[in-house]
Amino acid sequence: MALQQVVQQTVEGLGFELVEIEHSAGGVLRVTIDVPWEPAQTERFITVDDCEAVTRQLQFALEVEDADYRRLEVSSPGIDRLLRNETDLDRFCGEQVDITLKAPLGAAAQGQVAANRKKFRGLLARGDAGSWQISWSDAPAPKPGQRISKKRESAPVQVLGFVWDELREARLAPVVNFKGRGVKAPPQG
Repeated sequence: MALQQVVQQTVEGLGFELVEIEHSAGGVLRVTIDVPWEPAQTERFITVDDCEAVTRQLQFALEVEDADYRRLEVSSPGIDRLLRNETDLDRFCGEQVDITLKAPLGAAAQGQVAANRKKFRGLLARGDAGSWQISWSDAPAPKPGQRISKKRESAPVQVLGFVWDELREARLAPVVNFKGRGVKAPPQG
């Protein structure tokens, strides 16, 4: 059985989603796992115990299959996780993301954005009919403790619409809050 199949069957058999497999030249086998996403489900994160359980099971399965590797690393996708498909865009709608377009905007931005710009960071939202949009403001973030005048005009919010095929890469923006994870209100309905 192929290495990909062994890893995928083992990971999915334990109730996780296989995100990525990387087999380096030095014999390191990196497996990235996540919790399968369902729209109504509250967000659950991969823990060290989850990685340990998958590691133990994979070591056994890979030994049975006589797979060629020196070291096994199992981890979560991390705070800057790659968004691999439109389902991931649905999952992280409303979050800060970094996107890279395949081609620069060119004249389509009508002078609002540099014509050769391909990288953007902003809030991901659903557009119309299978499209997405990202909104951002180019205003500099205030420094910690800095007072902001109420008379100061805020920078305009810019919006870029795109479809999945126009993206080279999309990732969650690594936003770190050192004061702890906030509690999200349960959905009403």
